[in-house]
Amino acid sequence: QPCWSEYLMTRIEQNMVVNCTCPISECHAQPTTAFIYSIVSSEEIIAKYEKALLRRYVECCSNLTWCTNPQGCDQILLKDGLGYGAACSKCSWISCFNCNFPEAHYPASCSHMSRMTCAKCSHGFCWRCLKPWRPNHKDYYNCSAMVSKAACQEKRFQDYNERCTFHHHAREFATSLRNSISSIREMPKIRNLTFVLDACKVLEQARKVLAYSCVYSYYNQDTESMDIVEQQTESLELLTNGL
Repeated sequence: QPCWSEYLMTRIEQNMVVNCTCPISECHAQPTTAFIYSIVSSEEIIAKYEKALLRRYVECCSNLTWCTNPQGCDQILLKDGLGYGAACSKCSWISCFNCNFPEAHYPASCSHMSRMTCAKCSHGFCWRCLKPWRPNHKDYYNCSAMVSKAACQEKRFQDYNERCTFHHHAREFATSLRNSISSIREMPKIRNLTFVLDACKVLEQARKVLAYSCVYSYYNQDTESMDIVEQQTESLELLTNGL
């Protein structure tokens, strides 16, 4: 039993317990959940095992997924019926279930978001911060190749990227402002601030749309409808800045 206990605890710690088999090379039997519960006594290790089982279950169900909030959220979402505008019931993050981008990105399409790659080395990166997507979106983007060969295209990309980044930062400011107001309204003798909270929510959504409008415009500059799109975007930006 001590040998089994050490073996199973090691596999759980290494996140390799779901498919583990008997340590005897000729035996392919897999330990059952009941067997693991009877061998492993540590509550912390058992909790990790149960999380591993849950992760495996979600991965096996094509209709289930985790909330993609980069700040962290352990909510499991059902894909059916979650179109654009549907938010996580726990953290209110709006995910995209059609591509690997971590949030809904209207009006930019999924194909636009998947084209965020270096033209020279095909390195995938984040439009927002230029850091690589893989393995965990933490290391700085360090490819020296330009996204486009032509100097005008390089300048155009930089312009759209700066606009996109500005709107993302403005969105973060609106979120921070909403959180601050939420704290203030809890204080006694403070009048109702619901209308200010509603305004902050509108700001967050408008900045998000403006940010991804930059992506949409960058990839659709030569289409006939872009004049109308640019006019609508400019109008939205003016109204948003006013708000």
